[in-house]
Amino acid sequence: MPMPVLRGLLVVAFFALCAFYLVPVYVPRPAFIPGFAPPPDMWPRTVSLIGILLGLLALILAFRGGAPAEEAVETDGSSTKRMVLRFVGLVLAFGLFLAALPFVGFLIAIILLTFTMVLMTGERNYRVWIALLSVGGPVFLLLFFNSALGTQFPKGALLKTLGF
Repeated sequence: MPMPVLRGLLVVAFFALCAFYLVPVYVPRPAFIPGFAPPPDMWPRTVSLIGILLGLLALILAFRGGAPAEEAVETDGSSTKRMVLRFVGLVLAFGLFLAALPFVGFLIAIILLTFTMVLMTGERNYRVWIALLSVGGPVFLLLFFNSALGTQFPKGALLKTLGF
């Protein structure tokens, strides 16, 4: 199977898993939602559906031959086996994120997930940027969603015992 086709299939599979299993199961939908407020699952569902569409677009381009020709580079590690292993690692990381969420809370779990995702890209040289992205990004987004949008995230048993 050509690499662009496999890449498109993996993107569609990942976002379909998020849209049709993870979001309905893990994003609670309250019984009453005011008319002016979007439901809590709106953004996760929107991002997942956009991911599915982009994966389908990648598949269409791969089948039509519209994808740019990729030069084989010996050092990039993008073999089919490595790509499948990274996908399995991605699914496992999300599973661990969901398992850790009730215990450590959203902030610590998302910091660990972001750190794992950055490391799975293969980048190891920019340690300061990796730390800023892994810690600063989730903290900034959590503050934004809490203060600007009033969205609450799970605290977790660990943070509750520490008094946060």
